[in-house]
Amino acid sequence: MKIRSRSIWSWGLTSFLLFFIAINPAHADSKLSAGDTAWILTSTALVLFMTLPGLALFYGGLVRSRNVLSVLMHCFAIACLASVAWLVVVYSLAFSDGGGLNSYIGGLSKAFLTGVTTKGV
Repeated sequence: MKIRSRSIWSWGLTSFLLFFIAINPAHADSKLSAGDTAWILTSTALVLFMTLPGLALFYGGLVRSRNVLSVLMHCFAIACLASVAWLVVVYSLAFSDGGGLNSYIGGLSKAFLTGVTTKGV
């Protein structure tokens, strides 16, 4: 029992320290880079091209053949809805500054991409 409690304490201490290390990550000076932007756009397109047909084929295999088109449209509609939600609210929750709880979840100061310009990166 002594070894088990020591293991629990060591895992608890490790996770506690990792939590405090992750609170204030070191940020490099951010500059707008054409290569970084191109890579983000390329990887986004690759993920969408991978996810949409993959989900449609997976869920299409679970239904009857007459319902495959409906499942494909459901997957496409969900991807569109997630993209719109990212532009409207989720970007702001992920990248806005603030105090209190906003340091973990963000605020709505950049909702609808308000104030997001190429100079403000």
